[in-house]
Amino acid sequence: MNNSVSGTARLLGAGLRALLVLTLVTGVIYPLVVTGVAQALFSDKANGSEIRADGRVVGSSLIGQSYNLPLKKGQETPEPDLKWFQGRPANGLGSNSINTRYKLLLSGATNLAADNKVLIQQVKDAKAAVIKDNSVPGYTVRASEVPADAVTSSGSGLDPAISPQYARIQAHRVAEKNGLPVARVEKLVKDHTQGRTLGFVGEPRVNVLELNIALKDLLAKH
Repeated sequence: MNNSVSGTARLLGAGLRALLVLTLVTGVIYPLVVTGVAQALFSDKANGSEIRADGRVVGSSLIGQSYNLPLKKGQETPEPDLKWFQGRPANGLGSNSINTRYKLLLSGATNLAADNKVLIQQVKDAKAAVIKDNSVPGYTVRASEVPADAVTSSGSGLDPAISPQYARIQAHRVAEKNGLPVARVEKLVKDHTQGRTLGFVGEPRVNVLELNIALKDLLAKH
């Protein structure tokens, strides 16, 4: 009996020691090592790919933002603030419907099929709005110039970038709204156009937040 109890105690002791060692290694040492390596080699990505302006964090290079006017009385959907470059539509975004105490933003796609009538109408309406909003005196946007990313949302609904083509057709409107020469705004777009990753992955893109920060800086000097 005593030998049995003693053997059980030894097993429990060994199990407890193994638990403590594993807890220390996987719960303390490993996270600290990974965090240290991430901060040393990839600090920007480890901290959320933050974008700073005026000495403070204004967003992330991985998450799109809206540039809208304040809601008017009786208005449910805000109008875009057309003095700024606009990002992709965010039709896939939703709000938390379970815990309504907090206004949580849920990202995602619409999951509508390509032949869905609702999606087709959304695209038609978005295309008409892009043409109307970006056509200014001396410059008219043609339907054939409107790229797909101007009228469709991304899989997350939070895409931070737009195509250079979409940025270029906005340049005339942004210049007109801010009293800037078109050439200077087009240069902003060109300067903030990123090529394909590693030269062949993905498509050329323009980060909208970074572009609007540059626009704000240009306006401050103008």
